[in-house]
Amino acid sequence: MNIVIIGAGALGVYYGARWQESGQPVQFLVRERRARQIAEEGLYVTSPHGNYLFHEIDYTENVEDIENPDLILLSVKGHHLEGTLPALTYLVEKGAKILPILNGLEHIHILQQTFGEEAVMGGSAYIIATLNERGHVVHSSTQHDLVFGPLHPSQQELCAQIENISDQAIMDAHHSTQILRRIWQKYIFINAFSGVTTAANLNIGTIRHYPETFSLLKKVLIEMQQLAAAYDIEITDNQIAQSIQQLHDLPDEATSSMHQDRRKFLTLEVEHLQGGALRLAEKAGIKLPVIETLYGIIKPFEN
Repeated sequence: MNIVIIGAGALGVYYGARWQESGQPVQFLVRERRARQIAEEGLYVTSPHGNYLFHEIDYTENVEDIENPDLILLSVKGHHLEGTLPALTYLVEKGAKILPILNGLEHIHILQQTFGEEAVMGGSAYIIATLNERGHVVHSSTQHDLVFGPLHPSQQELCAQIENISDQAIMDAHHSTQILRRIWQKYIFINAFSGVTTAANLNIGTIRHYPETFSLLKKVLIEMQQLAAAYDIEITDNQIAQSIQQLHDLPDEATSSMHQDRRKFLTLEVEHLQGGALRLAEKAGIKLPVIETLYGIIKPFEN
């Protein structure tokens, strides 16, 4: 399967590395600055599941260099989505399907409106990884799950193919028949985790030390549960309890990618994550007061 990675950040490089390691052809479509960094530093993955050095890196800044694409792993930040649309148009016209693993939900509607429902699959990643100063991936947890599934009946065969190649790679790949529910579950968790860690500018260990602060995570989870219900997605109380336990189980130093971006003075996904939830809530006619407060606190640091 010819795989194209758009978004050569921590997630895109990690999953691209694991597929290439298992023998799949992987190409990276990158911007000029990232291309220079790859040329100078190469690509390397450090992980509890084993390190990986790219001895050969197939990357380009020009989408027209890519031939016969089958699958696009779209792993950009939400604020970069619009900039990928011209390249996606070229690749989709060549027959590729899009597997987005962005956080949130709004990107799915945007991609489906632009390329049609048959071109856009559902996907979500569960992994804690970041890029170091050399642009290499530092995977700091044992979790490296990639969940995917069809949003249109025509995608069933491709999902089976992705499952087959991923089973041969060093990752935990899951073919879900309820991918939209899984995306909501991830969105609920990440909205709480990213919102509180970024607003407080603290890692999860410090937040857990203060019950008053940790309670904000629980409140966001409940607000997001109510938002999902407004869109006919049932998230049970047991699933919320599991998310709370997951927050308890994280290493003290763990934090969200958005908080990492705040520490690095990079653009934040607050508009895509917390802002997206508020827009969905407005359409549904409900209020999310805790998320609205976190959004207001984070917004000045967005850029």
